[in-house]
Amino acid sequence: MKRFATGLIVGKFAPLHHGHEILINTALDACEKLVIISYSLPELPGFGPARRQAYLQTRFPQAYILVIEPEDALAWGIGQMPHNEGDDDSHRHFVASLCLQHLNIIPEAVFTAEDYGSGFAQVLSKRFQRQVSHVRLMRELGPGAVSGTLIRSDIHQYRHLMAPEVYAHFVHRICILGGESTGKSTLSIALATALDTVSICEYGRERWEQRKGHLIFEDMLHIAHTQTLWEMTACPNRYLVCDTSPLTTLFYSLAMFGSADPALEELACRHYDTVVLCADDFAFHQDGTRQDESFRQRQQQWYIEELTRRGIPFLYVTGSVTQRVEQILDHLSPSKVSII
Repeated sequence: MKRFATGLIVGKFAPLHHGHEILINTALDACEKLVIISYSLPELPGFGPARRQAYLQTRFPQAYILVIEPEDALAWGIGQMPHNEGDDDSHRHFVASLCLQHLNIIPEAVFTAEDYGSGFAQVLSKRFQRQVSHVRLMRELGPGAVSGTLIRSDIHQYRHLMAPEVYAHFVHRICILGGESTGKSTLSIALATALDTVSICEYGRERWEQRKGHLIFEDMLHIAHTQTLWEMTACPNRYLVCDTSPLTTLFYSLAMFGSADPALEELACRHYDTVVLCADDFAFHQDGTRQDESFRQRQQQWYIEELTRRGIPFLYVTGSVTQRVEQILDHLSPSKVSII
């Protein structure tokens, strides 16, 4: 039996950092149910509601996550969302109304790492007409202490203050596509070296070797899930180079089995900031895992048609590995790309 039935944490979480996670884990240990509310007016650039919802849900699926926007509050009859610089009481009463009128909950405790928490708990107690405890965690102070303000000053320099799954939302993901024997793996490694970051290798090949060349239908979704997990838990620096994507797995599922799991179809919609398609201007090389030249041409044509159908812009690179890296770096020049 835990100390509290329901606990509450409120914040911007822009971004979610290690200090937040300590607070949230403390609340999870103390509460049967934890509600996490996030809102910001105005929204901080690069930390929109969808992104906050995604990384909060990824890190704390056992909590109830509510990320709200001004129009939500109005639609629910809560009233005007207070401005970030609004007085404390306007925020306290806004959250109380949200709990009562929309969530239909009465938290027994509010968890904070700030002095304002006591006043917050007092307002909630008055509105709920029952005692709401304030559980206050002490946090490190000073100019170097972990904070959203510090991290937002340079999201990449302070990436060590966030979980990899959170930082992954601020990384510029580059997907390298191409038919068999188009130099994808070599290009991925060379590009990662040029960008001083890491590349994610193709899990499908590893699974193929584990299965001794005999993949089954269920392997397709497993491959795509694993590939995505590797991307989310990597430790990149600003850029992440991905030597394939779930779209590739979708192609093989259709080519090998004539159909695809609906969950794989969904994963194949995964967004990449830059998509690169390698030309088939290298001589075909059979390494024991590939099919043949005609299959490579078929795969190339499928990529072109599928990317076009989905409205996904792609960079078509040609020539040597060095030339291809130069083409991508030119495409990624500061005037053409924004990462946060």
